[in-house]
Amino acid sequence: MADFGLGSLDPAGSVAAAGALSQPAENYVNNPDLELAWASKAFQHAEVYFNLISSVDTTCLKLTGKKDDDIYAEFRKDFPDLSVASVTEDELKSEEAKSKWRPFCNKFEGKVEDFNYGTLLRLRSDQDYSEENSCIVPRIQFYAVEIARNREGHNLAVWKKRKEQKGGTEGAA
Repeated sequence: MADFGLGSLDPAGSVAAAGALSQPAENYVNNPDLELAWASKAFQHAEVYFNLISSVDTTCLKLTGKKDDDIYAEFRKDFPDLSVASVTEDELKSEEAKSKWRPFCNKFEGKVEDFNYGTLLRLRSDQDYSEENSCIVPRIQFYAVEIARNREGHNLAVWKKRKEQKGGTEGAA
């Protein structure tokens, strides 16, 4: 997974970034240090998530515990035909898409922690995070798409690929 220059934050820096990022947005005005801290935290979340889906059978994976069922049910009620295997930024962020996603996201305000926190989402479920395969979405949108990918088997490709790579290197040794 690419580092994007954010791997230099030590644990103390990450904790400081988390504290700064929990402040209301109106307290900040394009602070480059804050933007780097946010990007670092988003990158770390993406890295942990990708390592997780690369290591386990994702069809049984819970991202929010008991809330996964509600998120998935509401998502498929509101977006029954959205193919989550591969999504486009237009399906997530165009004006038309925003008019559909906004009410969905707002259903989870106060129910899902950090529901509107910016989170990196892979556009194609069979690929790693990269500049071309990632976009920033609210956390609840990330949960909706990734819970659907897990339940519908789309993230299995990542896990199977990692298993094959491990098997190939073990057999060569």
